[in-house]
Amino acid sequence: MTNLNTKTRPTWCPGCNNFAILAGVKKTLAEEIEKGKKEDFAIVTGIGCHAKIFDYLNINGINTLHGRVLPTCLGIKVAEPSMKVLGFSGDGDAYAEGMEHLIAMARYNSDVKYFVHNNQVFALTVGQPTPVSEKGFSDKTTPKGVKLAPINPIKLMLASGASFVARVYSDVKQIEEVLKEAMKHKGFAFIEVLTPCLIFHNTDYKSKTYSLEKSNHDKTNFDDAWKKAQEFDYNSVGENTKIPVGIFYQTSKPVFEEELRD
Repeated sequence: MTNLNTKTRPTWCPGCNNFAILAGVKKTLAEEIEKGKKEDFAIVTGIGCHAKIFDYLNINGINTLHGRVLPTCLGIKVAEPSMKVLGFSGDGDAYAEGMEHLIAMARYNSDVKYFVHNNQVFALTVGQPTPVSEKGFSDKTTPKGVKLAPINPIKLMLASGASFVARVYSDVKQIEEVLKEAMKHKGFAFIEVLTPCLIFHNTDYKSKTYSLEKSNHDKTNFDDAWKKAQEFDYNSVGENTKIPVGIFYQTSKPVFEEELRD
């Protein structure tokens, strides 16, 4: 893991959940690199708090534009299909500016592993709402509160044809377990990480989560995945809220860059 360290000092807020994502990704990457070489891997990040991970991982890659992580990942895979590419976005990066690319990538099924750090705010620009902010959420730009219900990214990915759909809490072990499975998967792997922002959106999600695997969920059954996806609507957290985490759905489909060469 020390070979993946950089000399850049982290500037995330003390206690930020992004540290857990970094630790989980770094540990898994270290194990994966042992099977080959570091030059086989690349990372792509967008703009936002999530993107600082680019500075803290000693891996080749591109820190690209806001919302343009996935087309950059796709370009790398088309140019060099053997590369193992990981993309990182925030919820604003993925679900606002990058929404059209997210749907297209689910349809294309390029062999890319994609993390969305979802804290339900534009945290780097001090807390404006994103498409997954709950109804009623307010800040200085929306003092009367958000009037629209949030989108459900898990349902969106299932409906768009993604071949691997998962959600985890920002817990090192959960991230490791799901990323290991995603690395084995041939195709687009969507992994949303619930990562409450300690400053602008500090929600009590961890105590509401439960494991899909431990509840004997069948990740090969689309209808079951759809039902599980509807258990949490991103809109409110109450006494009876249950948030499933783990792999919702996984299936085998043709991979875009392989189909492109036929």
